[in-house]
Amino acid sequence: MPHDVVTFGEAMIRLSPPNFRRLEQARSLDVQVGGAELNTAVGLARLGRSAAWVSRLTNNPLGRLIANHAREAGVSTEHVLWTNDNRVGLYFLEFGAAPRASSVLYDRRDAAIAHIKPGMIPWAKLMTGVNWFHVTGITPGLSPDAAAVTKEALQAADAAGVPASIDLNYRAKLWSQEEAGRCMSELMQFCDVLITTEEDIERVFSIKGKDYEEAAALTAKRFALTTVAITVRENPLVWKNSWTAIAYHDERVLRTRAYEVEIVDRLGAGDSFAAGLIHGLLDGDLQKGLDWGVAASALKHTIPGDFNWITREEVEGMLKGGGLRISR
Repeated sequence: MPHDVVTFGEAMIRLSPPNFRRLEQARSLDVQVGGAELNTAVGLARLGRSAAWVSRLTNNPLGRLIANHAREAGVSTEHVLWTNDNRVGLYFLEFGAAPRASSVLYDRRDAAIAHIKPGMIPWAKLMTGVNWFHVTGITPGLSPDAAAVTKEALQAADAAGVPASIDLNYRAKLWSQEEAGRCMSELMQFCDVLITTEEDIERVFSIKGKDYEEAAALTAKRFALTTVAITVRENPLVWKNSWTAIAYHDERVLRTRAYEVEIVDRLGAGDSFAAGLIHGLLDGDLQKGLDWGVAASALKHTIPGDFNWITREEVEGMLKGGGLRISR
């Protein structure tokens, strides 16, 4: 049965020392699963959409752990490629507190997804009946082969008339700004909706506007994009932020409310925004997508792990102005 949304990318095992410890102090590690495209698929599944995640995983306990967690969250793994070669990527997360920022240490070299090759996934068949495709700039940064398969997937979506969104998600630990700029500029021809931050637009595309709105407009015009959505985070404290977003579409700017968020875990917040945005776009309503994206991602800040364990009703409650009294 076709899915509403298909996403493609890497997922890793996330390991974190408890109680704000540094990795050098760790005697135990909390185990979670996370990866941008899988996080987005989970967010959509939690909002009631049918979502499938495509990847390549090593057939060992760690690979099966990732797939099990994806299915537990309601995401189909039927299109995951399994291999007995390579490995599963890891990343280590240290939680900070002002003035020490949180930090990530990656151990993902030679992960199975980096060795994926064109032709391994039957994209044309997979796109049949699908309503949306989503990928991020992390995936093509993993290896030249992963970049080629990302392009292959986007071309298949384009040929099938499936709208595609790309979250720019620049990662300096994966590739240089120049490498990212060349690759992502080429992929923009297959993109309908770009999700990004003002900082990533400047780093990857060397586009700088006087404000968020102008940066979005300049990016949309350069690449003939239907929509550019920008998340906006104000960072007065490591554990308390103001969070909102804007969207540029058809020479106008859409806005939504800002949320003051007390941060339990900010990883996956941008992916949760992408999920809410796509949820609204599937209903043909960009303003709904913007509203749901910011509300869903505001809630994600309060939840440990990369996955957004929310319900559709909780997001609706946020949009109605729900308060902080205990729910009982």
